[in-house]
Amino acid sequence: MIVYDDNAYYAFAPIEQQRQRLLSCRDVVSQTDYGTGGSGAPADVRRRVSDIARTHLEKPKIAQLLFRTVNYLTEQQQRPLNIVELGTSLGITTAYLASPDEQNSVLTYEGAPEVAKIAAGVWKSLVLTNIRQITGNIDDTLAPSCPKQVDIAYLDANHTCEATLRYFRQLLSAAQPHSIYIVDDIHHSPGMEQAWKTIQAMEKVTSTLDLYHVGVVLFNPHLMRKHYKLRI
Repeated sequence: MIVYDDNAYYAFAPIEQQRQRLLSCRDVVSQTDYGTGGSGAPADVRRRVSDIARTHLEKPKIAQLLFRTVNYLTEQQQRPLNIVELGTSLGITTAYLASPDEQNSVLTYEGAPEVAKIAAGVWKSLVLTNIRQITGNIDDTLAPSCPKQVDIAYLDANHTCEATLRYFRQLLSAAQPHSIYIVDDIHHSPGMEQAWKTIQAMEKVTSTLDLYHVGVVLFNPHLMRKHYKLRI
């Protein structure tokens, strides 16, 4: 089962080296925050890259779960996948999404241009060429650019109930029976817990996995409609 696979894949060490570099980087950049559970009003703040890396980068065990999910679905579908990430941050999770197969296409969205530029440098160092980045407020950029079919989606952007549901519904029309959508921080706040419950109740959703830090959403009509809780 991909959730409990503890193999150290070839791509993990180089990506984690980039994480360590970011954790020690004292450069200061402008970070636009479009909402993390408070008012949701955009705010520009100056922050060290190391602080962003420490507080915003996904933990290795979750980022590596994303890698294994892409790897699994690529083998199952035997074709290039369309992958969408909402919330690039410094590009570490993007690298995990892009690494399993260079034929896959990763489309990632980030609101802060200076942060997005650093992420692009991470991918260049890792020689990842299958990533396309869109910068700007996702409220404005997602609808006109989202692929018509999304195989894997990772939602890690505006952590409010309203924004999470808005983005999920926009991506829902692109979901196929084999698609796997992953929502970050489902227990981050009462609002995010409400968003997760609403997603679980959607008609197109057939099964979910609550891994505490993230929620995995499945759409396969052949699955029994059930919601599971697992810990990793």
